[in-house]
Amino acid sequence: MEAFTELLNKIDNYVWGIPLIVAILAVGLLLTIRLHGLQFRKMGLGFKYLFSKESKDKNGKNTGDVSSFQALCTALSATIGTGNIVGVATAIAAGGPGAMFWMWIAALVGTATKFSECTLAVKYRTQAEDGHIVGGPFYYIENGMGPRWKWLAKIFAFFGLLVGLWGIGTFSQINGITSAVQGFFDPDMKHPVTIVGVQLSWVTVIAGLILTLLVALVIIGGLKRISSVAEKIVPFMAIVYIAISLIVIFTHLPAIPGAIVEIVESAFGLRAAAGGALGAMVMAMQKGIARGIFSNEAGLGSAPIAAAAAKVDEPVRQGLISMLGTVIDTLIICTMTGLTIVLTDAWEIEGLEGVQITTKAFQIGLPFPEQLSSFLLMVCLIFFAFTTILGWDYYSERCLDYLTHNSKKATSIYRFLYILCVFIGPYMTVSAVWTIADIVNGLMAIPNLIALVALNGVVVAEVKKYFSKQKEMKNPGLAAGKS
Repeated sequence: MEAFTELLNKIDNYVWGIPLIVAILAVGLLLTIRLHGLQFRKMGLGFKYLFSKESKDKNGKNTGDVSSFQALCTALSATIGTGNIVGVATAIAAGGPGAMFWMWIAALVGTATKFSECTLAVKYRTQAEDGHIVGGPFYYIENGMGPRWKWLAKIFAFFGLLVGLWGIGTFSQINGITSAVQGFFDPDMKHPVTIVGVQLSWVTVIAGLILTLLVALVIIGGLKRISSVAEKIVPFMAIVYIAISLIVIFTHLPAIPGAIVEIVESAFGLRAAAGGALGAMVMAMQKGIARGIFSNEAGLGSAPIAAAAAKVDEPVRQGLISMLGTVIDTLIICTMTGLTIVLTDAWEIEGLEGVQITTKAFQIGLPFPEQLSSFLLMVCLIFFAFTTILGWDYYSERCLDYLTHNSKKATSIYRFLYILCVFIGPYMTVSAVWTIADIVNGLMAIPNLIALVALNGVVVAEVKKYFSKQKEMKNPGLAAGKS
C-alpha cells in the first residue's frame, strides 16, 4: 500500500504541478480581463436573476428542462460536499493556513471561468432524441470549436467519467462519510475488524453498507429521482452548516484579525523557517488551488452540464446565475470551515487528518458538549457528501451518454460500477482517496481550459450582445436611433 501511495503522489505532483496551476489561474485571469471584471460588476444582477421569474423566448416559452434555481441547486448538490469540510482541512494540514488564501484567489478568478463555461453550455446545447436538453463542455467543444475537435470533447467526457467514478463522485465522498460516522460512534476503535488487510471499525463497515444501499436506491431510479432528492437536501443543510460555523466565528471575534494575518503570511511562506519560504508558498498554492477547484469545480466543466438544462433563452443570464455557485461554495462555505480550523488551531494538533481536524475545530470552537458538536458536523457531512455522490452520477452519466450515443445498456453497467465504487470507498486510505481525486480532476480540467481559451471571444460577444439588448429594452429610443 505504501508503494501504491507513493506512486499516486508522484503522479499527483506531476498533474498538479506548476504548469496546470498557472494555466487555471491564467484562464481565469484572461476571462476576468476580457470580461472587464464582470463577476464583480454583475454579481448583484446574478442574485436578482436567481430569485426572479425565468426569461422566455419570442414564443412565450422556456427552453430547457429545469428552472435556473433548480439548475444551480443541482450544480451545488455536486459541489457542496466533503471538499467543503474534509478537503479544506486536508489542504490546511498539508499547506498551512495559507492554502485558504489561494482558495480565495482561485475562487475570485474562478467565478469568471464558471460564468464563461455555463454561458457557452446554454449557447451550444442541443436537444436529444427523446426531447430532453443536453449540453456541457463536450457540446461546446464540438459545436463551438468545430467537428474536427470532437476528439477533445471525447477526452473531456472520458475524464468526466473517471472524476465521477474514481474522484469527486465516489471514493472521497463515501470515505469522508464513514470516517465521520466512525469518529463519532467508535473514535477509539473498540470494535475493530480487518478486511482486505485494512483494519476498520464495524461502524465504518455498517455505515458503508447502508449508504451504498441508499445510493443504489436513488441512482437506479434515474436522473429525475437524483435531482429531486438533491435539491431538497442541499439548501437546508447549507444554511445549517453556515449557521453552526458562524457560532464558532462570532465566539472568536477578537482572534479573527490575527487569523487573517496568519492566512496571508502563510500564503507567501512568511512564517516558514529560513530558506523554506518559497517551498512553503508553493505547497500552500498547490494545495489551496487544488482543493479550491475540487470544491467549486470552476474550470472542470461539470457545472455547465447542469446549466445547459436551465429554462432560459439567454446564455448570459444563466451564466450570471451559475457563477454564484463558486461564491456560495468557496467564498462562503469553504471560508467558514477554514476560519473555524485556523481560529481553533485544530490543524496543528498532531495525529489528526481529514474530517478529524474539522471535527476537533468544532469541538473546540462551539459552546456545546463535544458529542453534540461532533454529531452536528457528522450530519452535515453525511448530507453534503450523499448529494455529491448523486450529483456526480448525473454528470458522469451525461458524459457516458455523449460517448455511447445514449446507450441504455452502457448506462446500466456504469450505474453498477458506480455503486461498486461507493461500496469499496471506505476501505481506501484517506491520503490515497484525495490523491486519486486530485489526479482525475486535473486531467478533466485540461480539455475544458483549452475550449475556454479558444471560445473566449464567443463569450465576450455574447456579453456585449446581451447587455446592448438590455439597454435597448430600457431605452427604446436608443434602438430607434440606431435604425
